[in-house]
Amino acid sequence: MAQKSEKGVTGGAPVVTEPGRVRNVVLVGHSGAGKTTLVEALLAASGTIGRAGTVTDGTTVCDHDPAAVRQQRSVSLACAPLLHRDVKINLLDTPGYADFVGELRAGLRAADAALFVVSAAGGMDAATVALWEECAAVEMPRAVAVTRLDHPRADFDETVALCQRVFGDNVLPLYLPMLDDEGESVAGLLGLVTRRVFDYTAGLPAQVREPDPEHLPAIAEARDELIEGIIAESEDESLMDRYLAGEEIDTEVLIADLEKAVARGHFYPVVPVSVDTGVGLDALLDGLVAAFPSPPEHELPAVTGLDGSPRPPLTCDPDGPLVAEVVKTTVDRHVGRVSLVRVFSGTLRPEHTVHVAGHGMTERGHPDHDADERVGHLYSPLGAALREVPLCVAGDICAITKSGSAETGDTISAKDDPLLVAPWDMPEPLLPVAIVARSRADEDALARNLARLVAGDPTLRLERNPETHQLVLWTMGEAHADVVLDRLRGGGVELDTEPVRVACRETLTAPAKGHGRHVKQSGGHGQYAICDIEVEPLPRGGGFEFVDRVVGGAVPHNYIPSVEKGVRAQMERGLVAGHPVVDLRVTLSDGKAHSVDSSDAAFQTAGALALRDAAERGQPALLEPVDEVVVRVPDSAVGAVMGDLSGRRGRVLGTEPDPDADGRTLVRAEVPATELLRYAVELRSMTSGTGTFRRAFARYEPMPAHLAEQVRKEHSGAS
Repeated sequence: MAQKSEKGVTGGAPVVTEPGRVRNVVLVGHSGAGKTTLVEALLAASGTIGRAGTVTDGTTVCDHDPAAVRQQRSVSLACAPLLHRDVKINLLDTPGYADFVGELRAGLRAADAALFVVSAAGGMDAATVALWEECAAVEMPRAVAVTRLDHPRADFDETVALCQRVFGDNVLPLYLPMLDDEGESVAGLLGLVTRRVFDYTAGLPAQVREPDPEHLPAIAEARDELIEGIIAESEDESLMDRYLAGEEIDTEVLIADLEKAVARGHFYPVVPVSVDTGVGLDALLDGLVAAFPSPPEHELPAVTGLDGSPRPPLTCDPDGPLVAEVVKTTVDRHVGRVSLVRVFSGTLRPEHTVHVAGHGMTERGHPDHDADERVGHLYSPLGAALREVPLCVAGDICAITKSGSAETGDTISAKDDPLLVAPWDMPEPLLPVAIVARSRADEDALARNLARLVAGDPTLRLERNPETHQLVLWTMGEAHADVVLDRLRGGGVELDTEPVRVACRETLTAPAKGHGRHVKQSGGHGQYAICDIEVEPLPRGGGFEFVDRVVGGAVPHNYIPSVEKGVRAQMERGLVAGHPVVDLRVTLSDGKAHSVDSSDAAFQTAGALALRDAAERGQPALLEPVDEVVVRVPDSAVGAVMGDLSGRRGRVLGTEPDPDADGRTLVRAEVPATELLRYAVELRSMTSGTGTFRRAFARYEPMPAHLAEQVRKEHSGAS
């Protein structure tokens, strides 16, 4: 099979056979911090590519998606492996924008450690802080790379102080930036542990030398704080006493303890880097290899049998049972379906038959599925480039192509012992977008393309609403929706969007009588049916009752079910705005029949007419769905969120501290569903991207009269 090549890629793909020679590192941080640019620089510094591309030119390895090139920001997860000191580092570049949190979660799942990228000139957003807390909850090892050192507004010291304020203790720099002789740009680093200068004036690799006298005070002050932090995390309890007594701790001991503390997720080194000059790139790569854990050191997800039965914990053993997970699926125009796979146990080899299983995502539009499939070729992905490899060992990441059933989140395991990996947490998509194909031909293309997109994106949910007859895509936000629509149009689908309609209900609020007369004579058998009904509203949630009180056979017994059938059919069609009618008791009290012209169809029509007649006097009302909403926000945003919910006709039920995070509050409320259509976007704006919410249907309640009248007019206009 022909491979898809990437311009500028040098050499073949790195292949390792030992899990200990792999590092899986996910780069995270807010949009614009420089994650993709840093990956590009590391690839160039390691010789993986001949020259670094740029985001503005759309020439980076990781931002190969057309939407990413157009928007000049990452919109999907990308894998970029490189080889450094005989260790394969799989760099996983993630989008920084909140709409693409599904791509971020996939990167976290595939990685064993996280590199937080923070701009020295751009500060930090609250979403990055929340992500740090999320990594802390699972004790994922972390480090910080401070980028954009040569920006006019760059302030490394203030950036480190900011990281310490928001990330907490043990966030300490390993190096300090060193300015050139003119004091205008960063020319090197001052190593705090080694007390050496790393001079990048001549480019990479750095020239290592003794510090100048003017550097010594800065090194001494920052080094003392760093060493105290390292020793505090050391397993050797005597080190602190020796240090406080004035003993000089050996550099090798400090480095060994530092690496252990980082690998355990207890210490978080800060490394300054400049992608323009190469400053710090080799130091960062050295740190990723030496301090970040290899796959055997990282806890693996739990597994079960296909029936949910527990199985022994996995170990990262190349000779163990095959267990891998599809962390991302895309559809490439040239290659077809491409699945990015993290192998947890065993060794994945080409030309072998495996079991592909996906369970537990039915609510997201992913029905449970199981299939035996033959793996054709294996590839090492470098952005969009696919370079063939002979195997993928436990702990490593690879790509497979042309799988007929693999979806994001699926488990790949041995055919004779199929397993399921415990799913990772995915946020619920809460911004609906209704789409309409422009032609019948577009409908077929739309169905095909939607199936591909949903298979690859678990944060995208497809709903065909049987009441509003709309095709609705539930997305994470406006940017996510834009990318999805662009991909559909890029697949040759002509489509439009329309306002999302909320499925309401109708009812009658006062008792009323109705008369239904359906009498027609047009030669031959005519149609004859007359019925009289009484309608009473039931309590909310009372459903529908049909009562027969006909006396004297005014309506023959065999036609009474026909009247009920006609009433039910009219209730489904609605009375005033096309929504189903609920909470009614309909009593058939009288009627007339004809020995020849009466029929089942005639009494169905009469029943429907009788209900419509009663509606004119029964004070019809629209009922709108009301959802239970739980909003999770920082404490500082509680007042604004509560006020906004009240402005949405919501009832705030109360607040309580978030049991899973300090400094956050859960606000509980009941809000009409019509007021929540764009709440995902507006909550993000209100809380700087840190607020989240979940919703669940509670009940139907009467819609205010002025809104109900507007719905009626819209229905009349559409009719």
